[in-house]
Amino acid sequence: MTIEDIDKEFMPKHIAIIMDGNRRWAKEKGLDTKYGHKAGAETLEKIASFANNIGLQYLTVYAFSTENWKRTKEEIGALMLLLNHYLDKFLYKESLRNIKIKVLGNIDNIDKNLQTSIKKLIEKSKNNTGLTLNIAFNYGGRDEIVRAVKNISEQVKEGNINIDDVTEDLVSNNMYTKGEPEPDLLIRPGGELRISNFLLWQLAYTEFLFINKYWPDFTEDDLLEAISIFEKRNRKFGGK
Repeated sequence: MTIEDIDKEFMPKHIAIIMDGNRRWAKEKGLDTKYGHKAGAETLEKIASFANNIGLQYLTVYAFSTENWKRTKEEIGALMLLLNHYLDKFLYKESLRNIKIKVLGNIDNIDKNLQTSIKKLIEKSKNNTGLTLNIAFNYGGRDEIVRAVKNISEQVKEGNINIDDVTEDLVSNNMYTKGEPEPDLLIRPGGELRISNFLLWQLAYTEFLFINKYWPDFTEDDLLEAISIFEKRNRKFGGK
């Protein structure tokens, strides 16, 4: 499939990706895990730029989960340095200039320098009109739902809304992805067949595609193939 083959009418508006397999990619090559994460970050830069070029509206990627803090201090430290490096790089990268960056997750308790880099990038890109790149960082699907429930409960407690006002739309408007369409397609490279606490609310009617290839090896052609597969699917949303 080529870019010209994309049917714009049926092209997904929002693709979510679980960027899996960085560590296994490095291990199979006899490398330290940090090199796997570095290769994965380079793949994200490449895929985000390509997605922007083909007119994708939203791309949400799973970068670091609330459960990833259980990893070794060395690996977490390397990941934080890498993320900070790429956030700073994105600020000046010409090919990513029109991409709008958002971060899904709780950044209040992370390193202050990393917080500053995240906020700077969000602010600088907020008026960009190309792809919206959502980076799920310190993110967990259940944690997001609990956060939404607390926010709604506080609104009820303060008398701003009634219990009967609590609808699916209200819950959606208290998620990190407020105002965005739900993902049409979830892609998980790496060979695993699970969603790992990712976008639990938003994936209700999303099409899933699992790929037996590590994320660092994921290419623009793989994204085009995923879009081609999606365009052939019959989405019924619970109907006939």
